[in-house]
Amino acid sequence: MTLTVENLVRIAMANPVNAEISARLPALGLSQCMLTAGCLFQAVWNQQAQLPPAWGVKDYDVFYFDEDLSWEAENEVIQSAAQLFRDLDVNVEIKNQARVHLWYHQRFGGDYPQLQSSRDEIDRYLIAGTCIGLDIETGEVYAPNGLTDTEQGLLRINPKNPKPELFEQKARSYQARWPWLKIIDPATTDLT
Repeated sequence: MTLTVENLVRIAMANPVNAEISARLPALGLSQCMLTAGCLFQAVWNQQAQLPPAWGVKDYDVFYFDEDLSWEAENEVIQSAAQLFRDLDVNVEIKNQARVHLWYHQRFGGDYPQLQSSRDEIDRYLIAGTCIGLDIETGEVYAPNGLTDTEQGLLRINPKNPKPELFEQKARSYQARWPWLKIIDPATTDLT
C-alpha cells in the first residue's frame, strides 16, 4: 500500500488518543494548531510492524502559534490543555512555536531562529521523513518532505536542520524500537 495523505490520517487516527486529541483541540481556539511528530509517523511504522497504533508513543506533540510571547499566555494554554485531556492518561506536550527561540538556548544550547509559524518548527525536525503535522483546523497534512521516507522506513538527515550528532542519536533511538528502519548515512545525503 502506498502511503497517501488519506492513508496516513486513517492509520494515525486508528490510535484512539490521536482521534480524541484531534477532536478536542478546536475547543482551545489556537492559531495554527497542529498535531505533529511521533504520534503520526510512528503509527505508520507500528502498522508495518504489526504493533498497536499507540505503541512506543512517548508523548503527543501539539504546536500552535501565538504572537503573545509571554510565558503566562503559554502556561494558560498548557493548563487548559491539561484539563481538556486529563482523562486520556497520556502526556500532551503543547508549545507556542513563537516562543521557542526564547528558551531553546538555555534548554539545549546553541542558537535557534525566531519561527514565523508552526510549520517552521516541523520543517526543522532532525529526520526528514518525520516532518509531518496534521492541521487541526483544516484537516490538511503538512509533510514538506513527502511521505516516501516514512513509508519506506528511511531515516535521512533533514537538510534544513543538519545536525549529524543529534540526527544519529534520534535515528538510533527509532531504530532500537523499530529495527527494520534504515539509517541513511548523512555523509551520503546532499545537504544543499
